[in-house]
Amino acid sequence: MFQNFKATSSPQQAQPRVTALRAALKEAGFDGFLVPRADAHQSEYVAPCDARLAWLTGFTGSAGIALIEHDRAAVLTDGRYRLQVRSQCDDKIFAFPDWPEHSLANWIQEGSSKHIAFDPWLHTVSEIKNLRAELQPHGKELISAHNFIDKIWSDRPKQPAGKAIEQPIELTGKLAGEKIQEIACMIEQANCSAAVVTLSDSICWLCNLRGSDISHTPIIQAFAIIHSDARVELYSATEKFDDLAQNPSIKISPWEAFEAALSELNGTVWLDPDTAPHAIKSLLANADIYAQSDPCILPKACKTNAEIEGTRQAHLRDALAMTEFLTWLDQENPDDLTEIDVICQLEEFRRATGSLKDISFETICGSGPNGAIIHYRVTEETNRKLKEGELLLVDSGGQYQDGTTDITRTMSIGDPKADERAAYTAVLQGLIAISTARFPKGISGSHLDALARAPLWRMGRDYDHGTGHGVGSYLNVHEGPQRLSRVSHQPLMEGMILSNEPGYYKPGAYGIRLENLIFVQPAKNITGADDREMLEFETLTFVPFCKNLILIDELAPFEQEWVDTYHSQIWDKLSPYLSEGAKAWLKEATQEL
Repeated sequence: MFQNFKATSSPQQAQPRVTALRAALKEAGFDGFLVPRADAHQSEYVAPCDARLAWLTGFTGSAGIALIEHDRAAVLTDGRYRLQVRSQCDDKIFAFPDWPEHSLANWIQEGSSKHIAFDPWLHTVSEIKNLRAELQPHGKELISAHNFIDKIWSDRPKQPAGKAIEQPIELTGKLAGEKIQEIACMIEQANCSAAVVTLSDSICWLCNLRGSDISHTPIIQAFAIIHSDARVELYSATEKFDDLAQNPSIKISPWEAFEAALSELNGTVWLDPDTAPHAIKSLLANADIYAQSDPCILPKACKTNAEIEGTRQAHLRDALAMTEFLTWLDQENPDDLTEIDVICQLEEFRRATGSLKDISFETICGSGPNGAIIHYRVTEETNRKLKEGELLLVDSGGQYQDGTTDITRTMSIGDPKADERAAYTAVLQGLIAISTARFPKGISGSHLDALARAPLWRMGRDYDHGTGHGVGSYLNVHEGPQRLSRVSHQPLMEGMILSNEPGYYKPGAYGIRLENLIFVQPAKNITGADDREMLEFETLTFVPFCKNLILIDELAPFEQEWVDTYHSQIWDKLSPYLSEGAKAWLKEATQEL
């Protein structure tokens, strides 16, 4: 299994560790210490050696930060994790301010601490700059220091050292040398001598490399310096690259050589303040800094034709596995199944494709009230049996060498309730609104996000997460800068892959989320249109919706037509390759509304 179900933390672990941390802080003369869910590459998912927040507090979500002071402690998380953090952390030790409504700066200002330490490798340049600007008028000081967690974590795991592999040109559409030359031209045009890149997926994209340093995310951890003359210096564990052919443009050096290389850079150096560790800015003492987004981010987000075609193939393969799974689920007695049983069986169907490299994240499988926990991770302790009359939310994905998938479907186990059908229908209408959107070039995800929420808003409801995230090509399942979100100002561009995943969550009762992946393409010409460039989405995911949860009379004619057309496409694409049982199930599932 790619996923295990052991509880990796407990609320009880925090007391002795927080006590030890406070003692270390007192000895060093600090009032507090920041503990983010981050590594030096600002990865969403971190290696075990970098899971400091989880080790200290018990919170295992993918976004959050703790502040430990002598007289109080807090764990701040966003809307996805407000239920989870309260179940995983000891409320006798920690407060749980809702973030970003109650910011970290607000929390610090309310306390008595004046000298707060932070690890400069785990916080970005922008993060520290902005936090200092808010705190200094209140007499609060952020001070760079070594990591106090590492000092007290006696059995901390070692850094990962998985082997790097090369992603073939057939799947990338461009040689590494071509990409390096393009980025070098961008650096030169910006009048810079070099760029420092710290995002592991940017480096993997640039060099056409993949790895296994992070579970479910095929990256190698590294730092890179890209010179304007198209030389690239990679800093990592050198043994990762032993099996690769030498690329004359790329020099591999050990981790420990990175700081000295930074101090030797001069002229103007390109550095992304939103992703680069604060420590790097301090080490570039001999250089002027050109503060702009990582030069690889946008080229990586705008997929080549080869990457789009590979992703299409990965999604068809994944859809076959999902359809076999849904057939199996429909035929099983729910009283005999648990959430873990469901996850294991789904992974088996993906493995049966013969192409699965890994799952793209730990499958979220929430039955009944567990579905309302947005990023629920089932453990042996929380594992629920499926029950007749409840909803089941399954959010999952696969890593295939030709593409990364991410799909969510919500199913009814038996007859659904009226409120569940109404909410499901509104969520489906939101997904259709995004799927059918046609918009001018230059529009960002913040403009489109409201389209997905409008049906829920009419019911006085909403959801506490973005509508969609970017997705990589056999890379990160969550990729920037493209998003469908209120806070996204990145214009959507041709070739960007995004998720389309509105939802609704009723705490203690059920959760509903529907998710397809889509990509941006030029809009087809229509009669009477203005003479302007327009964009639209093509759907990549082809798995049917749960028809007995749809209130057909609530759908507008164009929405009914969209669902019927989508289901017809699913039948045409999948039916020739399914088992006889799944083919029969799909025939029924894709009948016209």
